[in-house]
Amino acid sequence: MSDPTHQAPHPHHYFDADAGPVVRPYAMTRGRTSSTTVHHRLDLIALVVAEPDAGHPAHDQSLSPEHVEIVERCLESSQSIAELAAGLDLPVGVVRVLVGDLVEDSLVHVTRPVPPAELPDVSILREVINGLRAL
Repeated sequence: MSDPTHQAPHPHHYFDADAGPVVRPYAMTRGRTSSTTVHHRLDLIALVVAEPDAGHPAHDQSLSPEHVEIVERCLESSQSIAELAAGLDLPVGVVRVLVGDLVEDSLVHVTRPVPPAELPDVSILREVINGLRAL
């Protein structure tokens, strides 16, 4: 016999009201783990720069809210993949796929930092500074 004082838990008992809607990362990327058109690797320190003619991405109905947020953040200033992932609270892999989509749509472009092997030697820079001081 059931106890009339015992109430069944509310169906939403286990959900946090402040969490808002929860979307799984694979849903944001439609199950993709990489972008099909971005041929270069999107390193954590690769900088994402919004194209000058990106306009107002919020008006583009084909973009997800995450795509729009990435473009808007990069319109203010260029940001690395790692900064975007941290700022959006998304896994880096998801951000890479989303940025790849935006590169394909010509809304952003990615610049890679100069590899350490291509940077000038510190001793050469010191010699240049010393030479300038001697003038």
